[in-house]
Amino acid sequence: MAAARFVDRLNEQIAYEFAASQQYVANAVYYDSLTLPRLAAFFYAQAVEERNHAMMMVNYLLDADARVTIPGVASPETDFSDVVAPVALALEQERRVSDQIGELMGVAREESDFLSEQFLQWFLKEQVEEVSSMSSLLTVVERSAESAMLIEEYLARESAQSGGSDPTAPAAAGGAL
Repeated sequence: MAAARFVDRLNEQIAYEFAASQQYVANAVYYDSLTLPRLAAFFYAQAVEERNHAMMMVNYLLDADARVTIPGVASPETDFSDVVAPVALALEQERRVSDQIGELMGVAREESDFLSEQFLQWFLKEQVEEVSSMSSLLTVVERSAESAMLIEEYLARESAQSGGSDPTAPAAAGGAL
């Protein structure tokens, strides 16, 4: 069903998603070590979300009866100079993932793989939200770096307003845990 070139690239993307998940765990641990529980919780939740993105991709490949490769990933960055650095790294990572998803969309189009192209639509929308959210958080963190409790207050307000899960999201292999 899925074009071979698309399958290869989606397997690469699975690695990127798992690596992003690990990086967000490292970010969360850094904030936990500074006793910044809201920042830690934000990144622990982001880690689960990235893991679930990988599992959505795994599920798609399984449904398409395509080869699935579960990769090893490089160790995440764990040494940060200040409270701004992990968020700046996260924004850079989200922008990179946006580019990667766009490239995947290009492969699906070049291969006339319309089912895979349709599968990626949700991820494109998701990346717009991810970059926007991380960009806003970086702005707040940069402004409040000297008083991290202001960042914690911002996250408390924002998390109270967040909606639930997205019913349009693709299913994840093993269910979203």
